[in-house]
Amino acid sequence: MAEKETMLAHPGLVAFWDFQEAEGEPRISQGRNSYALREMAGSVKRVEDGVFGPYSAELENGEWFSLPRKEAQELNIGGPDAKLTVAAWVKRGAKPLMQRAGESDGAWFKECEFVAGIWNETGEKRQYGLFLNLYIWDSKEQVCGHVSGTGGPTEGYRWCMDASIGQTQVPEGQWQFIAFTYDGEHARSFLNGRLDARPGRNPYHYPGGLYDGGPDGADFTVGAVDRLHSIGNFFVGRLGGLAVFDQALPEEELLKLAQV
Repeated sequence: MAEKETMLAHPGLVAFWDFQEAEGEPRISQGRNSYALREMAGSVKRVEDGVFGPYSAELENGEWFSLPRKEAQELNIGGPDAKLTVAAWVKRGAKPLMQRAGESDGAWFKECEFVAGIWNETGEKRQYGLFLNLYIWDSKEQVCGHVSGTGGPTEGYRWCMDASIGQTQVPEGQWQFIAFTYDGEHARSFLNGRLDARPGRNPYHYPGGLYDGGPDGADFTVGAVDRLHSIGNFFVGRLGGLAVFDQALPEEELLKLAQV
């Protein structure tokens, strides 16, 4: 577990979860903070299929974790000088198809999936979020790093449209290392440690920093977001590890994390 010990010693690590705890228990982060993720919709199963140990957390559609903002001060990465990395070891499951509200004759689709971050669409308190399968800019199934400097929608749109979006579809049923970084000028999305470049979308130019809602900002959530006055965008699959850094890690460091 040398890679894990090296990561825990990284000066930029805010929190790391390895999801070894049993279902029904808070998932406690390691590193310089001990943050407790709470189960928010029943117990999340612990399964024998891990990355940093024998186990991982298996999220079914509708299950998620939350950490209240007042308990997650260092995860409130915002302001004009904000820099960060959100990284996760995931094994995607099969997410059920759905129809858009009010469109009984419309095509079925698979809703996008939120992995982790501070992203509240109902209250317009968006900061940063690691997504999969974000249905904007002719995209789906890729790694996406959503960023917002205002907390609200992008000017001229109903939703926030600012995100680094990779080129490669992330497969189901296989462990994958996904991550995104923000360095104050660009958001970048990575798959298995490498920049998944896409012209005009990854890297994504977004200068000026990230929104900071202060004490009234959004909670840190894993596996779902607050949207349309309800919880949605559920991630379906297994989480073997989750790390947040207050630095934009370079590709060579992410490649090392991908070797775990």
